[in-house]
Amino acid sequence: MRSDNSKIKEIFKGVSFSNEQIEIIESVFYKVKYKKGDIILKTDDKVEHQYYILNGCLRTYYTDTLGKEHTVQFGIKDWWISDYTAFFSASKAIMTIEVIQDAIMYRISRLDREYLYEKIPIIETFFRKKLERAFAAFQKRILANLSQTATERYLNFINTYPNIEKSVKNYHIASYLGITTESLSRIRKELSKN
Repeated sequence: MRSDNSKIKEIFKGVSFSNEQIEIIESVFYKVKYKKGDIILKTDDKVEHQYYILNGCLRTYYTDTLGKEHTVQFGIKDWWISDYTAFFSASKAIMTIEVIQDAIMYRISRLDREYLYEKIPIIETFFRKKLERAFAAFQKRILANLSQTATERYLNFINTYPNIEKSVKNYHIASYLGITTESLSRIRKELSKN
């Protein structure tokens, strides 16, 4: 990520850096491009990187013992993505990350992130706040899955991912919502009547 100050400002919104700090950041972030259908991480891989999504769309999913896929997260512009269980525990991946729209991302390794924490402490604060918001969002999603109807979960989905529905397959959305594709079609029909 050489000499593109604007990308650093985009990734670290609201944080100001000196020129020296920008050089340090540029030295550890790497621009990567993926095509639709690429798998950037699969179950049992060693998880060493976290990705900032500049553009595109990705899907993180878990495959159960029967081979059924359970979509855990969609990753869209300005989001971070990885298998965080493995990333933080230095263990093997339990999930797969698939590119569902061509994507450009910036990759950083766990070690380089720790290096940034030491060199530029404000970055540790930035990531801590991101993690706090992500944890709260995942907790809300768990509670929604436990307490809301499928229709309510679908409405939350289109609120969270307003521009994604046309870009992803129905079975990915149904998997994310924990319902069948037939149920998803029924919900859409009922909502279109209102």
